[in-house]
Amino acid sequence: MDFIFTVCDNAAGEACPYWHGHPMTAHWGVPDPAAVDGSTTDKEKAFWSAFRTLESRIKLFACLPIAKLEGMRLRRRLAEIGKAGDDAPD
Repeated sequence: MDFIFTVCDNAAGEACPYWHGHPMTAHWGVPDPAAVDGSTTDKEKAFWSAFRTLESRIKLFACLPIAKLEGMRLRRRLAEIGKAGDDAPD
C-alpha cells in the first residue's frame, strides 16, 4: 500500500499498525454517522454528510499529480485534503 487514510476521529491519536513498505498516512476525520442520535432523518443526513465529505476528498486526492509531488509537499497536500469539506452543508 502506498497511502493509508484514517477517517474515524477516535483513530486519529492511535498508533497505526505496521504497514509493509511504509505508506504515507493522513487523517481525514469525519464525524461518525453511526454515533448520531435522533430521528431516522437525522441519521440519514449524517450518513449522507459523511459520504459527501469523503467523496470530495477522494476526488481531490485522485486529481493530485502524485508523481510530481515529493515527500513533505505531498504529505502537506494530503493533510489539506483531510480538511476539505469540513464546512459542507447538510
